[in-house]
Amino acid sequence: MKKISVYSDDFAKYGQVLDGYDFTELCEVMKKLPQPKDTFVYKASEEALESLKVFGELKNRAFGGMEMQLGYCNGRNDTLNCLEYHKCSELCICACDTILFLGFEGDIKNGKYDTAAAKAFFVPAGTGVELYATTLHYCPCHVKESDGFLVANGLLKGTNENMPEITRQTAEDKFLAGKNKWLLCHKESNEFKNGGAEGLLGKNYTTKDIDE
Repeated sequence: MKKISVYSDDFAKYGQVLDGYDFTELCEVMKKLPQPKDTFVYKASEEALESLKVFGELKNRAFGGMEMQLGYCNGRNDTLNCLEYHKCSELCICACDTILFLGFEGDIKNGKYDTAAAKAFFVPAGTGVELYATTLHYCPCHVKESDGFLVANGLLKGTNENMPEITRQTAEDKFLAGKNKWLLCHKESNEFKNGGAEGLLGKNYTTKDIDE
């Protein structure tokens, strides 16, 4: 698997780099938030981030004034494990060099996604990207285990909260794992072992499979 820069043309199918924002203060705040040494932590909404000036700029420009939340996913991870999507874009601002395993929702066939179609994108420290609603993604991966990863996540408000009560009727319904969250798990992942729906076929890639 080749490592691809988010500044390359290959990224255009999956998202865009967030230009015109100053993420300096946000990245400094991110370095003060919890960062587990052997796992990762996700918090959907973080006051320390939402009190920053750039939060208002992201809300009004990136989301066109829609109510949004800004939280974080920090820690260590080196494995694909799962891919998820939302019915909105997700903003990822990386305070450390980061790898994102990404896929395209349109490549899901009969409720299954072949991980051979996934790509590994490199996001340099201090860079923000928008991942389109059709982009499959999940937990970021660290480039250096010693540094871990620090990623601020912007989404429409309420995303990833507890899932609504539904009667599952369609192929997509089985992947609903939270509010505005559809999750496809690899059978080797803890998420699958904890009851998530299997949707990924093929190799469960790690950062060791990425060529420089």
